[in-house]
Amino acid sequence: MEIKAVCIVGMGTMGSQIGIVCARGGYKTSMVDTSPQQVEKGLKSIQSFLKGQVKKKKMEQGMVDEMLSLTKTGTDLHEAVSRADLVIEAVNEDIDLKKAVFRELDEESPQEAILASNTSTLWIAEIAAATGRPHKCIGTHFLIPAALTPLVEVVRGPETSDETHESVLQFLEKCGKDTVTVADSPGFVINRLYLPLVNEAFFALETGLASAEEIDKSCTKGLGFPLGPLAAADAFGLDILLACMNTFYRELGDKYRPAPLLVKLVKAGHLGRKTGRGVYEYRK
Repeated sequence: MEIKAVCIVGMGTMGSQIGIVCARGGYKTSMVDTSPQQVEKGLKSIQSFLKGQVKKKKMEQGMVDEMLSLTKTGTDLHEAVSRADLVIEAVNEDIDLKKAVFRELDEESPQEAILASNTSTLWIAEIAAATGRPHKCIGTHFLIPAALTPLVEVVRGPETSDETHESVLQFLEKCGKDTVTVADSPGFVINRLYLPLVNEAFFALETGLASAEEIDKSCTKGLGFPLGPLAAADAFGLDILLACMNTFYRELGDKYRPAPLLVKLVKAGHLGRKTGRGVYEYRK
């Protein structure tokens, strides 16, 4: 199946970045969220990113104009998915929410459309079971920031067809992404390895092993990470990290128990950059 038009459901941090990837690949890209405010916020995020790329001379203005001309935003899910060959769900990492979205997508999108989830930890099998087309369901785990990170994890559910898998691989290749195909399991490969490391950084901070700055510096200067684990947690959201660790803890056992400091910060509403305070302070 050839993919020509894509719809992104959810215009948060990940959804907006995935929309950039699709438009840059030359695809007609519809983006939808639940409120005009969320749509406006997502569109501003896209425009800001593209403006920054032009300023850094990573992109020509002509390319940006072409990408924006391919991008359509709104709040009408039916209209957004009505002509989509591929729908990528990028809503919050909550299994009940994702299943509800997939049930709606199953009803509203063309029967031949592929339904993909950007989940980072949840079972594709469980999400796909909410639809009448599990053979058309697959995981496409984009990494933060999706527009810049070269790799996407492609997750085959137990009923994902070879045709669905191959179509998504071709789509991602055209978008300039490299891929790894992984089995359906909580966290897949990347987050199964990386998020416990980030969680362990919170244990290290809580026990006074080193300051946040020293822990992050150990990883950037000593291990070659582009961003230290605590700064990274602030960037993608401590609430997201906690939700992922709770999934691991529930599915895989006690060694994935969330760090008490992480739980405490989330309960206090200190979620990272998006709230102005997490491990670090961001308010001016």
